[in-house]
Amino acid sequence: MTTSTIPTIVLVGHGMVGQRFLEALADRGVTERARIVVLCEEPRPAYDRVQLTSYFSGKTPDDLSMVEAGFMERHGIELYTDEPVVAVDRAARTVTARSGRVVAYDHLVLATGSYPFVPPVPGKDARGCFVYRTIEDLLAIEEYAKTATTGAVVGGGLLGLEAAGALKGLGLDTHIVEFAPRLMPVQVDEGGGAALLRTIEQMGLTVHTGTGTQEVVTADGAVTGMRLSDGTELATDMVVFSAGVRPRDQLARECGLDVGERGGIAVDELCRTSDPAVLAIGECALASDGRVYGLVAPGYEMAQTAAAVLAEEVDEETGFTGADLSTKLKLLGVDVASFGDAHGTAEGSLDVVYSDSRAGVYKKLVVDAEGRLLGGVLVGDAESYGLLRPLTGTKPPVSPEQLVLPAGAGAPVALGPSALPDDAVICSCHNVTKHAIGQCSSLPEVKKCTKAGTGCGSCVKVIEKLLPAATDKGLCGCFSYSRSELYEIARTLRVTSFAALLDSHGREAAKGGEGCEVCKPTVGSILASLNNGYILDGEQAALQDTNDHHLANLQRNGSYSVVPRIPGGEITPEKLIVIGEVARDFGLYTKITGGQRIDLFGARVDQLPAIWTRLVDAGFESGHAYGKALRTVKSCVGQTWCRYGVQDSVRMAIQLELRYRGLRAPHKLKSAVSGCARECAEAQSKDFGVIATANGWNLYVGGNGGATPRHADLLAQDLSDAELVRLIDRFLMFYIRTADRLERTSVWLERLEGGLDHLRDVIVKDSLGLCDELEALMAAHVAGYQDEWAQTLDDPERLRRFVSFVNAPETPDPTVRFVPERDQIKPDLTFLTLEGVTSR
Repeated sequence: MTTSTIPTIVLVGHGMVGQRFLEALADRGVTERARIVVLCEEPRPAYDRVQLTSYFSGKTPDDLSMVEAGFMERHGIELYTDEPVVAVDRAARTVTARSGRVVAYDHLVLATGSYPFVPPVPGKDARGCFVYRTIEDLLAIEEYAKTATTGAVVGGGLLGLEAAGALKGLGLDTHIVEFAPRLMPVQVDEGGGAALLRTIEQMGLTVHTGTGTQEVVTADGAVTGMRLSDGTELATDMVVFSAGVRPRDQLARECGLDVGERGGIAVDELCRTSDPAVLAIGECALASDGRVYGLVAPGYEMAQTAAAVLAEEVDEETGFTGADLSTKLKLLGVDVASFGDAHGTAEGSLDVVYSDSRAGVYKKLVVDAEGRLLGGVLVGDAESYGLLRPLTGTKPPVSPEQLVLPAGAGAPVALGPSALPDDAVICSCHNVTKHAIGQCSSLPEVKKCTKAGTGCGSCVKVIEKLLPAATDKGLCGCFSYSRSELYEIARTLRVTSFAALLDSHGREAAKGGEGCEVCKPTVGSILASLNNGYILDGEQAALQDTNDHHLANLQRNGSYSVVPRIPGGEITPEKLIVIGEVARDFGLYTKITGGQRIDLFGARVDQLPAIWTRLVDAGFESGHAYGKALRTVKSCVGQTWCRYGVQDSVRMAIQLELRYRGLRAPHKLKSAVSGCARECAEAQSKDFGVIATANGWNLYVGGNGGATPRHADLLAQDLSDAELVRLIDRFLMFYIRTADRLERTSVWLERLEGGLDHLRDVIVKDSLGLCDELEALMAAHVAGYQDEWAQTLDDPERLRRFVSFVNAPETPDPTVRFVPERDQIKPDLTFLTLEGVTSR
C-alpha cells in the first residue's frame, strides 16, 4: 500500500486500450482524486494501431497519435515512455521498470496487449525477418525494403493483408502465405475468400493458401528465400510474420496471477484478476467467457468497465461478458466486413448470397427460418455494413434479397438508418446507440461527446445520415458556413491557407483538426480560384482531389492520361506530329475526344514528367482535364472555311480558352463557339456557349450534357467581342462566388433564386453593383495564370512526387500492365462471369 494520502493507480502499457482507460478515468473524475502513473514500453505515447498501415500512405507517427495535446498535463497523469515494467511485487504492491524505477500502487491495471506469433521455423531470426506490430516495426521494414525487390508475408489474416499492402506499396513483388485454405479464414467464408483472392491476385500479388512455412532460407545470415510445406520454394529478400498474436501475460505469470491454459490473464466480469488490486484489460486479458479478444472495440469496453470499478461506480449494467466481433476494414483497397454469425453456425440457418465475380463483389447474409438476420459477410462492397450490423438479431423490414442486391438490380426499397431502432448500436467501438447520436447536431459534436466515429471509422457514413442535415446548411461537419460563404470569407479576409480558415471560422469541435474529405478539396478549390499560387505547394497539396495530386487523370488500372491543351481544337501539323511521337515513344493509347482534344492514355506516374517535358518544349500546356476547371472551348471552323459561317468561331474559341484556362471552379467547365445557327459545336449544351449571328454573338449559359442534360438559356444577344468577354467574365466569377461544392452551372442556375432573370439583373444590369468587382477578379486570374506543368518541370522538389514508390523512385509500378488491342493498348484487366443470387 502506498503511503500517499491519495491512491495511486499504475497503468502498465499505453496502447489504444490503455489510452481509452485513461480517458474513462478522466471522464469519471478519478484523475482529480488519484495519482495516475503510466509505464509504457514503446518510445512514444498511444497511437492508432488500427490505422498503422496508413503510415505508408503519408501519415506520420504524430498523425497516428491518439493522445490529445495537453491531455496528460491537464489531468496530472505521469507518463513514462520507453519504460517497460519487468517485475510486479504483489505483496509489496510495487512495480519495477527496466530503468530501476519502482512505483508503489494501490491499484494496478495491466494493459500489456499482445505480441506477434512467429512460427518456430528454421531461419525465423535471420536478417530480413520482421513482424508487423508497431511503428518501429514499420520503420525497420521501410528501411530494409530499400535494398529488396521481393517480400513475403506469412499470414493471410487482417494484419497479414495489411502487411502485404505495405510491401506492395514499397515496390516489392509480394507473396502471401496462408496455412488455411482461404484468406481471412476467421472473418469470411469460402465464397468471400474466393472473391478476395481474385481481387488481390488482379493487383499483382501472389497468394499461396493451404500451405505453411517450413523454413526461411538464408545466406550469410540474411533471408534469400522460403520453403513451404507443399514443396514450393520462393525467392524472397525479406519475410514479414503476421500469423496472429498471443496475449502478453508474462508479468502476470511471474507474479503468480491466474492465467488461462492457452494464455491470457484470467479476469472476471469486472476485469479483476485473481488479485483484487490488479485488473487486466485489452488483448492481454482472458475474459470471463473464456476468450481473448483481439479487436479494439472489446478492449474499449473493458477499459470502461475497469474505470467504473476504480471510480466505484459499478451498477447492474457494469461488466464485460463478451463483445461483438463484427469488423469492417479496407485491405489492399478492398472493403471487407463480417458481422454476427458470419459462418452460419446456428442450427437451421440459411444463406442468402449475391456474387458478382466480375466486379469482385460477394455478399452473404445469414438468416433463420423466420427471416431474422443472424450475420453476414461482405467483400468488395461493404457500404451496407453500418446498417446491417445494427439490424443483427432482428427481422429487417425488407427481404434479405433486397438487402444484398445492388441498386437497380431488383432492390426497390432503399433501407436507411432511420429504420433502425433507437437502441441500435451504431458505433461498436464505443458502444454508442442511435439515440445518443440523435442528441447531437454535427459529426464533430458526435465525436467529441460520444467518441462515435473515432475508432475504426466504419460507422461515420451512418452517423452522417442520422444527423439533422436539413437544419444545418454548413458545408460539412467542420464548417457551419456554405461554400459561397467560405469563398467570401477567404476573399475578403485574404485567407491563404486551409488551416487558417479552419481555425478562424471552423466549428469549435473541428478547430485545430485536419478537416474532412468534403471541406479540404472545396477550400483547396476556393484558394486556387483566388490565385493562391501553385496548387501542389505546401499545405495546398493535401487539399487536392486525387487527380490533382499528379496533374493527370487516374485511370482504372493505376495509369494516368495526358491531355495537352489544344485551344479551340486548332493544331499545327508540327504539334500534331509531336503528340504522335510522344504517344509512340511512350507506348500510349491515343484517342480524339468529343472536346476536340487528343487524349494519351496509359502513362505511369513516373513517366509523366518526361512526357510533359516533350510537350511543354513543343509549346503545349496542361489541358486541366484532371481539375475542376475549364476543360475545353470547342469550335466549328466558322466563316473562315465554312460557307454558312457568319463569324470567326475558331478565333473566338481560342481567345476564350486562353483567357479562362486554369480557372478553378466548383465543378468542371465546358464551352463551345458555333459560327452560325447550324450549331455544329453544340454550344447550347455547355456551361457557357456562344453562337455567331450576323450582328455579333449570342451568349447561352447553364447548359449541360451527360447524365442530366439541360439546354442552355439565352442570356444576351448580338454582343460585340468585348461585350461577350465581359459578360462571360462576370458570369463565371459570379458562379464561382455563389455556387455550392460540386455544383454544375446548370444546377446552380436552376437553384438560383430568381433564376435567369436574377442572373441577368446581376451581371448584365449590375443590380447588385458587383460587376466591377467580378471583372477585377477575372483580370487577376488572367494576369496571374501560369501553366501548372511548366511550373512543375522547373522545380526539382515538385518533381519528387511523380514516382510510384518513394523509396525506389526509379522503379515503375509492376501492377500497371497492358495488352494489345486494335494496334494500340488497353489495361490488362480480367473480367469473370456474373453470378446471381442463390439461397440454400
